[in-house]
Amino acid sequence: MDLDRVSQWMAAHVPDFEGPLRATKFDVGQSNPTFRLDSPSGAYVLRRKPPGVLLKSAHAVDREFRVQQALAGTAVPVPQMLALCDDDTVIGSMFYIMSLVEGASIVDPSMPGAAPERRGAIVSDMIRVLAAIHDVDLEALGLSDYGPPGNYYERQLARWSKQYRASQTEDLPVMEALMDWLESNMPPDDGQRTLVHGDYRIDNLLLEPDGHRVLAVLDWELSTLGHPFADLAGVIMQWQLPPGDEGRGLAGVNRSALGLPSDDAFIDLYCQARGIGRPSGFGFFVAFAFFRMAAILQGVKKRALDGNASNPQKALRLGTFVPRFAELGLEARTAHG
Repeated sequence: MDLDRVSQWMAAHVPDFEGPLRATKFDVGQSNPTFRLDSPSGAYVLRRKPPGVLLKSAHAVDREFRVQQALAGTAVPVPQMLALCDDDTVIGSMFYIMSLVEGASIVDPSMPGAAPERRGAIVSDMIRVLAAIHDVDLEALGLSDYGPPGNYYERQLARWSKQYRASQTEDLPVMEALMDWLESNMPPDDGQRTLVHGDYRIDNLLLEPDGHRVLAVLDWELSTLGHPFADLAGVIMQWQLPPGDEGRGLAGVNRSALGLPSDDAFIDLYCQARGIGRPSGFGFFVAFAFFRMAAILQGVKKRALDGNASNPQKALRLGTFVPRFAELGLEARTAHG
């Protein structure tokens, strides 16, 4: 990345900016490369589309910028959006600049070393923020056109099936079985239509270093208008994975001893926060969450094989989990009520 060109562009578009720049690439994220920028005028974050040929509608950093800019001042904490560059000639792809939020990033949802009281308080604030995302006034924020109309899950199944086919590298019967089941068991549209983050989990949040409050929700690439249970099921899906930095789940963990809620308790607390009834047939939503993540990981694997992944070695390792996610999706069909 040509930092001189970035500095020149920021001088013209970011108020009070002063160069020169020093860049450090964050080691997180497999989709849109993200960098910390340090300069005499302060610290910033640059998030860009990856180079190379990309799947249509993927890596939409302009949508990320738009939704976070719209959420400024709401109950949903986001970094301050400073400028969007849609001129590919500057660094070779679209990018945006946002403020740096000095918060703690937690990868493992078991939160090793934290006191049980703090763990519980962090999860409670995760629920508060998730409810706030789903309760924003779309019309007031200018987001009523942020996603197409119609049955969200029908649309999403079609989209991610297409994305999976476009990045498929081998035949996986278990993935075919999961897609067939989801298509045959599609729930009717219940009319719920909210802002959906698309990848809501603890490692996409910045937290108070010594407290429990969520300071910022990051990584809005998959956000759209849709069904709120997609985000809720995404959290539950993540917790079914093995614990540790790789799986980032809670499978086999004694949650009660750690001060963490069960799946059912988390779902109930979320519904209480939004004043809605507990959903029935929640297994479908979790199964779909596993399917979508499998499709995403397949895309990560394909980018690594094509030579344009943000972290090629990690991308190839993540790609090996695609069949396991499909298996877990099939297992989730009858779980969670």
